[in-house]
Amino acid sequence: MLKTLIEFWSNFVFLYPLLMAIVWLAGSIIYFIRRERSGTGDIPTDIDWPLISILVPCYNEQDTVRETVENLIRLDYPKKEIILINDGSKDNTAGIIMELAETYDIVRAIDNQENKGKANALRLGLFASHGEYLLCVDSDAIIDNDAPYHLIKHFFHKGERVAAVTGNPRIRNRDTLLGKLQVVEYASIIGAIKRTQRIVGKIMTVSGVIVAFRKKALVDVGLWDVDMITEDISVSWKFHERFWDIRYEPQALCWMLVPEKLGGYWKQRVRWAQGGQEVILRHWGVLKSWKYRRLWPIYLEQWISIFWSYSLLFMTLYYLIFRVTSFQDLLVLLTFSAFTLTLVAIIQLTVSLLIDARYDNITAMYFWIAWYPFVYWIVNAVIAIVAFPKAIRSRIKGGYAVWSSPDRGNREETI
Repeated sequence: MLKTLIEFWSNFVFLYPLLMAIVWLAGSIIYFIRRERSGTGDIPTDIDWPLISILVPCYNEQDTVRETVENLIRLDYPKKEIILINDGSKDNTAGIIMELAETYDIVRAIDNQENKGKANALRLGLFASHGEYLLCVDSDAIIDNDAPYHLIKHFFHKGERVAAVTGNPRIRNRDTLLGKLQVVEYASIIGAIKRTQRIVGKIMTVSGVIVAFRKKALVDVGLWDVDMITEDISVSWKFHERFWDIRYEPQALCWMLVPEKLGGYWKQRVRWAQGGQEVILRHWGVLKSWKYRRLWPIYLEQWISIFWSYSLLFMTLYYLIFRVTSFQDLLVLLTFSAFTLTLVAIIQLTVSLLIDARYDNITAMYFWIAWYPFVYWIVNAVIAIVAFPKAIRSRIKGGYAVWSSPDRGNREETI
C-alpha cells in the first residue's frame, strides 16, 4: 500500500508540470487561431473615445517616474488625464511628480506622505479621477502608443460586463542572463497562461503593470483590497465573484523593467506567490456555492500547485534518502525529468515565438529555453513553500499591505 502511494505521488510530481505545459501549449494555439490569427491590429474607427484617467502609483520611483509620465503625455489618445500618486516615498519622488503636475496641464499629483501600499494609492487616484475608465500603469513602464485604444475598445465591443482588460507586458532590460530568462518566461509561460485562461473564460489575474478598468465595476466590488499584498490578483478574484468579465489584449504592449539581481527577483516572486496564496485563503467560500462552479477548477488548481510544491520537496528528500544509492542514480533521475520537461518547453517556446513575432522578436532568446523551464518549476516550488507561511501570517495579522522599493534593473539597456 505504501509503495503504491509513493509511486502515485512520484508520478504526480513528474506529470503535473508536464500536463500544465501541454495545457498552456494547447490554449495558446486555440487562442491564436480563434482570436489572433486574423487580427490586423487596426484601431477601431467607430468609437467616440472617452476620457481615460491614467493612474500611476509611485513608491521610491525618482529614477523612472519622469520617463514614464513623459511617455504617457506623448500618447496620441485624444482624451486623457494623468494622476500621479506618491505613497510615502523616501526619495525625491514627491518633488518630481509635483514638478510634473506644474509643468503639464493634464497631470495632477497626490502626495500621500505615509506608505500605505499600492492598493491604497490606486484608491486615492480613483477618488480624484474624472474618467469612467481607468488605465493603471506602473511608474517604470513605457506603453505603446496604440495600447490605450486596444484596451478601451473592449468596453464598447465586448459588452457591459467587461470589468477589466489586461495588457501584454514585455521586458525592456534584457542584457543580463536574468533579464533574458524573464523575456523567455513572459513570452512562453506567462503569455501562454493568459491566453489559456482567456479560452477557459476566467483570467485569474490582471497584469498590474498595465490594465484598464471600468470604474463602475471597481466600485461594485469594493475597489482594491488595501490589506492584500498583490492588489491585481485580489481584485481579479473579486470581479469573478461578482460575475464581471476580464479580457486579455496582447496588442496592448507595455515595456517594463524587471529585476536583474537574484535578491530582487526572489523578493518579487515571493511577493507574487504570497499574494496569490492570500487570495485563495480569503476566497475559499467559492467552493460553498454552486453559482461559482466555473471557478472551482481554477481555485482547486491553485491549491494543487501548492500541494505539488510540497510534494516535490517530500519526494526529493525521499529519493535522496531511500532510493538514490549513487551519484549515477541521481544523474539518471534528473536527466530523464529535465529532458522530458525541456522537450515540451522547446515546443511551447517555438509556438510562442510564432505567436509573439508580431509583438516582440525574441528569436535571439531561443537558446535560453533549453534548461530554464526545468529550473522555473523548481524555483517556483521553493518560492511557494517559503511564501505560504507568510500568506497565513498576513491573513491573521491584517492591516495595510505596504510595498518596498523594487529592483528595476538596468535602465540603460532597453529594447
